[in-house]
Amino acid sequence: MWELQQPSVRMVTRLLLLTSVLLSTCQVAESQALFTGVTLTLEPSNDVSQGTNVTVRCQAVVSSSGFLNRKYTIYKDNAEVHTESITTAEDLIYSLRMARVANTGKYKCKVNIQDKELSSNSEKLTVTGLQTPVLSVDKRVFSEGEEVTVWCKAPEESGNIVFYFYKDSKELYEEMVNANQVETRLRFNNAGDHRLHCDYRVILLPDSVPSTASNNVVVTVKELFITPVISVRPHGSMIIEGDILDISCSVSGNLQNSSRLKVYLNKGQNLLSTGQSKANHSIRALAEHSGEFQCTLEMGNVVKQVTENVTITELFSQPVLTMYPTEVFEKEKFTLTCRSTNYSSDRISASDVKYSIYKDNYTLTPGSFNGIYVVPGVVRNSSGIYSCKADARMISKYSAKLPVHAKVLVSKPELTAIGRVVVGKPFQVRCHSDRGSLPIEYTLWKKYSEVNSTTVQQPHHQAIFPITVQHYSDMQDYKCEARNNPKIDAVVSNKLNTTVIVPLSNPGLSVVPDLLEVTEGNEMYLICGVEGSPPVTFKWYRRGNNQPLFTITSIQSSESLQIKGLGNEHSGTYYCEAINYANMVRSQPVTVDVKMAMWKKGLIVACCLLVVAVLVLACVLRYNSKRGKRENAAELSVKPSSPKSDDSLTVSLTHSTMEVYNPPEVGVDAAVSVWSERPVDPGSDGESSVASNNEPDVEYTEVVHRQPVDPARVPLRKGTETVYSEVQNSPTGAPGDHYDYGSVEYADLNGDQPEVNQALLEVNHQDHHDLPVPVE
Repeated sequence: MWELQQPSVRMVTRLLLLTSVLLSTCQVAESQALFTGVTLTLEPSNDVSQGTNVTVRCQAVVSSSGFLNRKYTIYKDNAEVHTESITTAEDLIYSLRMARVANTGKYKCKVNIQDKELSSNSEKLTVTGLQTPVLSVDKRVFSEGEEVTVWCKAPEESGNIVFYFYKDSKELYEEMVNANQVETRLRFNNAGDHRLHCDYRVILLPDSVPSTASNNVVVTVKELFITPVISVRPHGSMIIEGDILDISCSVSGNLQNSSRLKVYLNKGQNLLSTGQSKANHSIRALAEHSGEFQCTLEMGNVVKQVTENVTITELFSQPVLTMYPTEVFEKEKFTLTCRSTNYSSDRISASDVKYSIYKDNYTLTPGSFNGIYVVPGVVRNSSGIYSCKADARMISKYSAKLPVHAKVLVSKPELTAIGRVVVGKPFQVRCHSDRGSLPIEYTLWKKYSEVNSTTVQQPHHQAIFPITVQHYSDMQDYKCEARNNPKIDAVVSNKLNTTVIVPLSNPGLSVVPDLLEVTEGNEMYLICGVEGSPPVTFKWYRRGNNQPLFTITSIQSSESLQIKGLGNEHSGTYYCEAINYANMVRSQPVTVDVKMAMWKKGLIVACCLLVVAVLVLACVLRYNSKRGKRENAAELSVKPSSPKSDDSLTVSLTHSTMEVYNPPEVGVDAAVSVWSERPVDPGSDGESSVASNNEPDVEYTEVVHRQPVDPARVPLRKGTETVYSEVQNSPTGAPGDHYDYGSVEYADLNGDQPEVNQALLEVNHQDHHDLPVPVE
């Protein structure tokens, strides 16, 4: 068994594989389709007559290598009429067999291929010609009041159709259906022959197409020999109020089917009486009962009616309530008068009519009142709804209601300003009274002169006057008065009292402390002041910066900006602005130069003095240093003629004990110093000393002895320098035991420069006489 089923299983498997291959091939083909457009055509043409077969052809412009799933949709006047999906490359054909006027419209085609949707252009189809309708009835002869069934047909038409039925060329009935025929039932109440026909219209929004008229059908309506009858008593035209009026409604004719009869007696919409064959109604006649009465007979579907006009003469006319005066104020008296102007003199006299007056449905006067009533002025609230009643011969008539609104006297007005009041600018004032009946006349006064006046007629109107004040005190000169009763004096308001805004003026910016005293490290106040009405908004600016440094609103006329820790960065030009509700003003700019602090100035002066002192000291030291070098370089060396180690003496002059005169240069070969330079011992710490073989130091005293010049002691010359030779002491104690340096005489060792020698001699005599005397 399994062996028999195995080939069939293999065949099914092969079929499935083949199907999947075909599907994949179709999918590949679909993915390669090129869909470019849709066209729609109407065949045989766009304009046809009724009964023509019309073809709507929709063609998709597409290129593909395989089968495609195409979805076609046909629209008529944007409403979908046909949808179809096909896989072949054929066009969609939508047929309109036996086209009718209802097929007229704009057609469009839409195609969807592989989720791509394109639409064609619209093409309009026009079908002309309508079928002639056919009218038929179920019976042609019937009695009045009976119903008859009628049909109007147009069997070949379609769409929304309105059918019309006519009787003797007058439209009798219409009905709209979505079909080609209509059936209805009609009733005929008028006896005789009547001609019936019908027609129809096919609705093609926004228009409709009419058909021709149908055939005529003549029907005969037989009259029923019964009629309604109405009678009125008393007879004649003179029916006066107070008379008893009897009205009856009955039937005349064949009453064989009286069980189906019903009669109605009515006047307008008011049903007065009803009965099977007769209806009666009795009333006491009043003038308002005048009019047309109807008697109606109803038998099955038959309805007949007859009318009678009744005129009733007034016994007396409706009273009229009047008041005098026509306008009244609270607590003022006024007169009410109730009168009937006309009456039937054949029945009554004027004195037979009695009057009553009512206020808000409450009686103010008895019934015997003569019609005149005075409302006293002591009544606080005389406003209300008034009316009156006239009575005679059991007949009462009411007047129309008279509303009385007692006017309210105007209260003391209040004069107020509208908005802000700025000196020199126009503004408005309002004069208003809280109480008072309209109209109210308002008058504005300035002192004793009338400025303007106006009358307020409506509740939402106001008395507003434009004025301008040049000084804030002018506000006290204005007042207004109000009047709504010409019989009394006007009511005067208080004087105008409101806040007056004075424009800002004379702006100024001052600096504290004085500009000359603004120094670093201190604080500065920029005071901005104006004249004008507060509140005032002050703003401080520094030139070059459009943003305010500080803003404050104050009720004072001036405010200040405090700047602490002044520095050079606070130097600049400042100004301020002041703003109130009237205007804005700006001060003149003030330039602030923050000066250096006093301690900085003192420090700078001290530093300068210190620098000068250092420079001076440096110069002095430099000068002294140069002199010291020259002095140290100049040494006087004195040696004996027979030198001995015991009695040789070397004299060294130091800067601290002896000033050396530096003679001016005489010539190029002049001597630099009168002392010979002595080499400094490196181990002597750079100090001047007296070098000798174990000789004691030489001390100098302040004693100076001028001695005669010894020509034997002359300075020696080594090159261009002049040096002093050691003076040799004689062993015999010749003048070598005591040396007086002031007595040294100079010899001309350079015979060709006698001027230098002379200068040196002068120096010796002038400057060296103060040399200290060496003492052993």
